[in-house]
Amino acid sequence: MSVTICQSMGFVVSALGLGGIIASTCMDQWSTQDLYNNPVTAVFNYQGLWRTCVRESSGFTECRGYFTILGLPAMFQAVRALMIVGIVLGILGLLVCIFAMKCIRIGNMEDSAKANMTLTSGIMFIIAGLCAITGVSVFANMLVTNFWMSTANMYQGMQNVQNRYTFGSALFVGWVAGGLALVGGIMMCLACRGLMPEESRYKAVSYNASGRNISYRTGPYKVGSGYEPETKTRKGAGYEEAARSEDGRRSYPSKYDYV
Repeated sequence: MSVTICQSMGFVVSALGLGGIIASTCMDQWSTQDLYNNPVTAVFNYQGLWRTCVRESSGFTECRGYFTILGLPAMFQAVRALMIVGIVLGILGLLVCIFAMKCIRIGNMEDSAKANMTLTSGIMFIIAGLCAITGVSVFANMLVTNFWMSTANMYQGMQNVQNRYTFGSALFVGWVAGGLALVGGIMMCLACRGLMPEESRYKAVSYNASGRNISYRTGPYKVGSGYEPETKTRKGAGYEEAARSEDGRRSYPSKYDYV
C-alpha cells in the first residue's frame, strides 16, 4: 500500500512540477525593470525568453518577439535550450509513468516491467528538474551581472539613463517547479524498489529432507564410547569357570588353558 501511495504522490508532484516548468517558460516576466531611482515611471518594461513587452501607465501593453536567433547572447540561447529539454523530458516521463502506475493494469504486464518503467520515469523527472533549475539559475546570474554593470555605469557619471532589470516572477516559478519535478522523480525512484518482485534469498540452502545434498536417516547407528566389551570367540571350559584351589582361593586360568 505504501508503494502505491509513494508512486501516486510522485506522479502528482512531478506533474505539478512539469506544469510549472511549462508556465515559467511561457511567461514574459523573466526580468522586470527596476524602478528604484528611475525618473520615468510611466513606462514599465519586462522581458521573457521569447519576447519583450512595454506596459504604459494607461494600461496599454505592447509586446514584440525576438525575430532573430543568432543575434541573441549565447547564454540566453542556452537557457532556452535547457527549458525546452526539461519540458520534453518531463512530458516523456509523465507518459511512461502513467503506464507504470501500479493501480493500472495493461494486459499481462509484469511487476518487474512496471518497476523498470517507474525508474525510467523517475530519472526523466530528475533530469527535467535539474534542467529547469539550471536554466533559471543561469538567467538569474546574467541579470545580476548586468544589474551591477548598469549600476557602476550610473555612478560613473554617465548622462544616459540605463534601464536596470531585476528578478521576475517567472524565475521563482521556475525554481519551485524544478524543485517539485526533482522531488517527484526521487519519489518515483524510491517506489521502484517496492515494485520489484520478491525473489527467494535462500536458494543455496535446501530444507527438503529428501534432497540430494541433505538426507536425514532415522535408522540405528553406533557410537563407539570405549566402554563396550569386545565380542570375542572364547574357546575352552577353563575360561568359562575359574577353578578354586584347595585353600579356597580362586585360581585364574593360565595361557596354557586356552585351546
